[in-house]
Amino acid sequence: MTVSNLEQAKQETILNCVADGVFTVDNERKIQFFNRAAERITGFKAGEAIGKKCSEIFRPSICGNACTLAQVEQTGRDIINQPVKIYAKTGRSVHVSVSAAVLRDEANNIIGGVETFRDLSTEEDLRRQIKKSYTFQDIISRHPRMHDIFSILPDIAGSEVCVLIEGESGTGKELFARAIHNLSPRKEKPFIAINCGSLPDSLLESELFGYKKGAFTDAKKDKPGRFDLAKGGSLFLDEIGDVSPALQVKLLRVLQEKMYEPLGAIQSVHANARIIAATNQSLQEKMKAGEFRDDLYYRLNVLRLEIPPLRERRCDVPILIDHFRRCLNTETGKNIEAVDETAIDLLMGYDFPGNVRELENVIQHAFVLCKNSVIRVEHLPRELTGGHSVKLDIGNLSLEAIEKRAIKEALLNNKGNQTKAARQLKIDASTLYRKMKRYKLKH
Repeated sequence: MTVSNLEQAKQETILNCVADGVFTVDNERKIQFFNRAAERITGFKAGEAIGKKCSEIFRPSICGNACTLAQVEQTGRDIINQPVKIYAKTGRSVHVSVSAAVLRDEANNIIGGVETFRDLSTEEDLRRQIKKSYTFQDIISRHPRMHDIFSILPDIAGSEVCVLIEGESGTGKELFARAIHNLSPRKEKPFIAINCGSLPDSLLESELFGYKKGAFTDAKKDKPGRFDLAKGGSLFLDEIGDVSPALQVKLLRVLQEKMYEPLGAIQSVHANARIIAATNQSLQEKMKAGEFRDDLYYRLNVLRLEIPPLRERRCDVPILIDHFRRCLNTETGKNIEAVDETAIDLLMGYDFPGNVRELENVIQHAFVLCKNSVIRVEHLPRELTGGHSVKLDIGNLSLEAIEKRAIKEALLNNKGNQTKAARQLKIDASTLYRKMKRYKLKH
């Protein structure tokens, strides 16, 4: 055995002892070496794999321009721990973490590549178990302050007293209200929600208490109010701090006497709904300013929950990102497998004034722009990545609405040039034309 052959045998022996799968390919992407861990993870023997193209053996979720080795060749940078889904010989999908680098000869010419891959199946099982321990009803968090709230929610739900939930916009106050309802003896009855800040005073009163036929010009028939619809269940009064002083008096009567009068009625109606209120304002400051009644505040504030903003529980950002990614995969039919570490680091450093709702919007935005299996920094809104862009204000828009906005912005940035706009959006010009036609955007 020659010295070179002896050295190669030593290298192969070493590589066959490592726990990670290792394989090498030539410039045609044909497998030249396939270690024992690769055999174990994929189910293919080395003799079956060697000489075949790696795409035939692994059938990965990334191929073509998204191929890890192609990316390494194009960028000159090694890839470390990129999540990828491959398929074993049996057809079973396997989540792996891939690292890749090119191989060069003595003249520095690229002669192939080497990839290592680690089976993440055990980690995926562990992740699912951890996620389960971080989930309470539909609320996801691993922050101690949130878990303190989780621990007392069953006791709160078992009572009949009013609950006041305080927290910034987007922190998920309605999720907590629904959790209280779902854990309560009233769970089989309706949960009715109303945003008190979105309606003018006169309309809000009729929405809450209902009206009788003939109460005003357009009252052609009786209409039940939210108190009636929530009978036996729970009524969630969101943005209670925006209720006018006049309507505060009427709400106070309901809380004190359990009675209310629909507009145009001559008899009072018994109220049988548990009140859960929420606000993104300081009701104590509004009381000091004379804008909120003290007696109503103390009626509402029997039990108070204060939901911390996302910037005070940054440890929740990664698990929320993963949650939204999985939900959007189901909703859109896409197969986004991961968000890369650089993008996660960037999101971890952002303050999220819109809290969890804004984070969800950011991931929706990235889903529209991401055309492969991994969300990267370039798929995030530009105000997060240091670019100059219009303030992200997409509220509860659908993915279609977000996509339409992205197309309009790209066309504006490129003065209507569809080829350049398509390049910015990383889609084909024909795809852009089809989407413009669908959304009735001007050429």
